[in-house]
Amino acid sequence: MQNIQELSQKYLLNTYARFNIGFERGKGSTLYDTEAKDYIDFGSGIGVCSIGYGNERLAQALYHQAQNLIHTSNLYYINNQAILAQKLVHLSGYDMKVFFANSGAEANEGAIKIARKYGEVSFSQKRFKIITLRSSFHGRTIATLKANGQENFWKYFSPFPDGFVIAENLEDIYLKIDDQTCAVMLELIQGEGGIYALPKDEVQKLSQYLKEKQILLIVDEVQSGIYRSGKFLASHLYEITPDIITLAKGLGGGVPIGAVLTQHKDIFEAGDHGSTFGGNFLSTKAGIEVLDILTEQYNTIKENIQEFHKHLDILLEKFPQLFIKKVGLGLMVGLQTRDLDTQKSILDYALQERVLILRSGKNVVRFLPPLLITHQEIQEGMLRLQKACQRIIEL
Repeated sequence: MQNIQELSQKYLLNTYARFNIGFERGKGSTLYDTEAKDYIDFGSGIGVCSIGYGNERLAQALYHQAQNLIHTSNLYYINNQAILAQKLVHLSGYDMKVFFANSGAEANEGAIKIARKYGEVSFSQKRFKIITLRSSFHGRTIATLKANGQENFWKYFSPFPDGFVIAENLEDIYLKIDDQTCAVMLELIQGEGGIYALPKDEVQKLSQYLKEKQILLIVDEVQSGIYRSGKFLASHLYEITPDIITLAKGLGGGVPIGAVLTQHKDIFEAGDHGSTFGGNFLSTKAGIEVLDILTEQYNTIKENIQEFHKHLDILLEKFPQLFIKKVGLGLMVGLQTRDLDTQKSILDYALQERVLILRSGKNVVRFLPPLLITHQEIQEGMLRLQKACQRIIEL
């Protein structure tokens, strides 16, 4: 481990505040470090490893695909891409077409370009403004940085592209709309903004209003999509039909992939957008296998959500000195802590007890476990987390 740290410090840019640990293998929802110690993972690589680690079906699918083709470019037809697009549209239940990218930020860039072209060709006067919410997070590219409703991400990197407007809350969106607005972009559950689930009735009201005004609704489901919320899409829970949906994280089970789904199926012409790697044979094969596995085990996901929330309720009741309330939906959930110091202590002591959790916002402990985590792994992880919490209150 020391050699890895030394090499990393010497050759890698200092972009991550890493924990003092590295992993060599995983099975199910358990990771093993360089000393073979086991860790229960309640973070799944920040919501990426949706089917857990060491899944034989995914490994075999990737192995067989890699033996044949990994990449040919989008100059040619890619059968896996077409199959995965069909699956996504079918599971969404919306009349849409798909563009494949490599990440959530790239998917959101694609959504922004769709909205901007829509605003250019659909009205007599160009519309280009996109409204996002305070505390939102949409990526780390220059455009998506500005779309983020968190100013701490903007430091050093201006000037940014024009046309992004931050609304303080859903009600403020109505006040920010003008004759240059082409779209509103929302996370229905704010992943980095404290696992805050937007009020369903207010979202439905806004969705209807935007349709009446011919303003696009973009729903960023990079973290909340692919069954993470308890449904295939959080949009299904909210009972709305977005104009554009973006996906990434859990879709590839660890293989980088992003996707844009849109009702505006003919908005792009050849050359308007593209990606060298996006939707290649390997990533789309991963997406196909992950969707098949998760769809087949949807009942297991629903049972896991109930089991996980039961244990979170126990933590909330047992440690009122640390936690205020539970937030989020499905297996995109968190516990709001008393303050920032408490959040930090829980993260540190949890790692010492060998359970991996995440932070969100200023004082939320975030949980994004693999969707197929077993009840035994949930119970063991929660026991370890209780030990961590007990150590904190005994300080």
